[in-house]
Amino acid sequence: MTSYAPRDPQTDRLLSPDNSVFVLIDYQPIQIQSIESMNRFQLVQNIVATTKLMVDFHVPIILSTVNVATGRNKDTIAPLKDLLGDTPSYDRTTINAWEDREFNEALQATGRHNLIMTALWTEACLTFPAIDALAEGYDVYPVVDAIGGTSVDAHEAALRRVEQAGARPTSFTQLACEFQRDWNRTDTVKSFFDDLSSAGKFLEL
Repeated sequence: MTSYAPRDPQTDRLLSPDNSVFVLIDYQPIQIQSIESMNRFQLVQNIVATTKLMVDFHVPIILSTVNVATGRNKDTIAPLKDLLGDTPSYDRTTINAWEDREFNEALQATGRHNLIMTALWTEACLTFPAIDALAEGYDVYPVVDAIGGTSVDAHEAALRRVEQAGARPTSFTQLACEFQRDWNRTDTVKSFFDDLSSAGKFLEL
């Protein structure tokens, strides 16, 4: 039972905490309330668990909101704000975050090419920056169970569109396993199980 050393993150074919950046777009009350593609309570559980996973594995986070400064919208929901602490938030007027200078510059400054992307809605605020990022050579991984659309059809059509453009859909549980990789990496085992439990993936026996 001899594990290889962790792979070089620059050449690793899989996602790792060292080659990824987490993009978190528009998890605000009005967007949450308009989701019809999945149960909203489960959506919040999943995005909180996904964000906690990123925090626990020290993945850089790019947080963005829309229309908070203009007064048209409220800020990121409290369960996420509590996790994110002093993480900067890039407020925009653009529907497509890729067209906001501060957001774009912050993302580029990470130097990471794997974008683990979450946004509300799937059909707009995820699709548009995902397509732009792919065109500029990034690899994009939408977290399918932590995003949502205004209908099941809208969500699924958007996922097909970004996948056809080259995106690689993933899920919260897949990400957790992809980051952990080896039970010998004991520093993160407890966080791994805590994060899956917070998303309701384990039941107490």
